[in-house]
Amino acid sequence: MSSKIRVSAQARQDVGKGASRRLRRTSRVPGIMYGGEGETQMVSLDSNELHKAAHSEAFFSQVIEVLLDGAGNQVVVRDVQRNPVRDTITHIDFYRVSADRVIEVHVPLHFINEEACVGVKIGGGLISHNLSEVIISSLPANLPEYIEVDLKDLQLGQSLHLSDLKLPEGVEIPELKLGSDHNQQVVSVQAPRGGAEAEAEPAKAAAT
Repeated sequence: MSSKIRVSAQARQDVGKGASRRLRRTSRVPGIMYGGEGETQMVSLDSNELHKAAHSEAFFSQVIEVLLDGAGNQVVVRDVQRNPVRDTITHIDFYRVSADRVIEVHVPLHFINEEACVGVKIGGGLISHNLSEVIISSLPANLPEYIEVDLKDLQLGQSLHLSDLKLPEGVEIPELKLGSDHNQQVVSVQAPRGGAEAEAEPAKAAAT
C-alpha cells in the first residue's frame, strides 16, 4: 500500500456556477465532502496541490486525507469533473470513510508478463483488454492500490474473467455476487484479425 496522500482544503460558503467560476480564477478548485458521521461540507482546494496529488494513481483508489481547518478527514474520491479541453480538474467529490465500514472503490488493473504470454509468444495471438479497472469492496485498511493480472500462462483463445483475479485477503468483487452472468471477461488472447483469411488466400491461389 502506498503512503497516505494528503491535500489541504478550505471551507467555502458561496455556491453555484458563478461562485465556482470565481474560485477557479483564483487557482482553486471547488469540491464537496460528504458521508460518514459529518455534515456535508462545501470546500475548495489549491489547484496546483490537487493536480500534483492527482498525478498519483493511488489518489483515485486509496483512502486519502483532506485537512480541513486543521482536522484530518479520511475520504475516498467519489467523482471528478474535468475540463474537456485541458483535462484539468474543475470539481471533485470526496466521500468520508470509517475504519470499520466496508466501502466500494474502483481499483485499476495492472497487466504483467504480456510479452511473455504463451498465447502471444508461441500462438501469435493478440491481447485484448476488456477492463482496465474493477470495483472492489473491503475495509479501508485492506484497499489495494491495484490488482495485478498475470498473463504469462494465458494461451491463444483463452480468457480471464473477474472470478480468475487473485484478490488480497479481505477484498471482494461485488459484481460476482449477482450471478454467473456478471462474471465479466477481463482480458483474452485472440488470433489476429484476418489471420484465417490471410492463410486461406495462398491456398486458394494455388488451387486455381
